[in-house]
Amino acid sequence: MSGSKVSAGVTFPSFSALSVDSGEKVEIGNASGKWQLVIVYRGKHCARCKKYLNTLEQMQTAWHDAGFSIMTVSADSREKAQADIAEFGWTFPVACELSEDEMRKLGLYISEPLSPNEADGLFAEPAVFCLRPDGTVQIVAISNGPSARPDLGELLDGMIFTINKERPPRGTVV
Repeated sequence: MSGSKVSAGVTFPSFSALSVDSGEKVEIGNASGKWQLVIVYRGKHCARCKKYLNTLEQMQTAWHDAGFSIMTVSADSREKAQADIAEFGWTFPVACELSEDEMRKLGLYISEPLSPNEADGLFAEPAVFCLRPDGTVQIVAISNGPSARPDLGELLDGMIFTINKERPPRGTVV
């Protein structure tokens, strides 16, 4: 079972993972003074993740123009993540080796591989977070499977509206 789910309007539970580029730990989700798009993807074994991240690559400039920094992360090893970057030419930041503890801290759904060919161990199902400059959660989309994740074009359009109209996080009534 996963931990408690991240809620809109709360401070994002920052976490660390390994930067594929530098090989050093990076902190993800701290207040940064700018909007952040954080995407958790399943890993090298997931064809839907590749399609999603290829779309992100095509839209990266539009996200940056809207004022966002981007970070993607998976539980994959650095070698697997490097292989994907080499194959697909992704230029956005990629982090890897997301631990089970960090997955639980974020309230992600966690899966076991269906075969040794799928993954080396437990992995996180997809999630997308949009964070405000102060590190609070504006949008949270946590999925239990690869087929359900927000359309990046619609999300960007909605976030531009949210920023321009200074909209608060929604869905905060409990």
